Amino acid sequence: MREFPEAIRIKLGIYVEIFIEWLREDFSGFFDAIKSGILWFLMNVQDILLFIPWWLIIIGVVLLATKVRNVKSGVFYGFLIFLIGAFGLWEMMILTLAVVLTSVVISLLVGIPIGIVMAYSDKLEVIIKPLLDAMQTMPSFVYLIPAIMFFDLGTVPAVFATTIYSVPPVIRLTNLAIRRVPKEVLEAAKSFGSSPMQTLIKVELPQAMPTIMAGINQTTMMAMAMVVISSMIGAKGLGINVLTAINRIDIAMGFEAGVSIVILAIIIDRITQSAADKFKYPE
Repeated sequence: MREFPEAIRIKLGIYVEIFIEWLREDFSGFFDAIKSGILWFLMNVQDILLFIPWWLIIIGVVLLATKVRNVKSGVFYGFLIFLIGAFGLWEMMILTLAVVLTSVVISLLVGIPIGIVMAYSDKLEVIIKPLLDAMQTMPSFVYLIPAIMFFDLGTVPAVFATTIYSVPPVIRLTNLAIRRVPKEVLEAAKSFGSSPMQTLIKVELPQAMPTIMAGINQTTMMAMAMVVISSMIGAKGLGINVLTAINRIDIAMGFEAGVSIVILAIIIDRITQSAADKFKYPE
């Protein structure tokens, strides 16, 4: 009596597996189209980043950081990016950056519209919020399973898993930002004859932009957090070096790759945070 009865066991996993197999067989064309689209976008981002000379990327980081923060930060971040190249990991960094950028762009294209629709529909918010809660509490490794089942191994499933993992923050904060726009401002816009679309584009989104930018920052950081995990299913980049170092017990390789990931994450975090401050709507 101390053990749970086997007779009343619910084998939910079997039904989920059947459902996934059904999706794979009946919607194979749909998933192939998604795979082709993601791969096309990823390869273009990757080719563009690899085409740009290393010194030009460093200058770009310095100028961007100087624009959104200050000269000291710009020089410091430029030096940090230079260190990654000095470690011999420049190409790996570019491959990692391509995966992160692709995942973030897809997350924003999906997440911001969903957040806007949620802000206008309380019923939809009640439905989507529990899903977002589940997505944010789910262990990140779990996302690799459907990614592999739908797209096999490679960079595309890594982008898919990273996108699913990183999209909840931008949905939540877009929804929150639109809902927190002062009613007085909305009433003033309506009194001047603004249509709902004009009010959204010219009033609500500018007012909500700082919070939306915070969501973009969190989404980007969560995408960076998947760098090593996604490399387990074929994502190229710095994560591969970390996994190789673990398998070989190579402290030097693991340390250099780990430091490079931290450098990249810090620079992206600081720049996106400062950009969010620049978007503050005047009172």
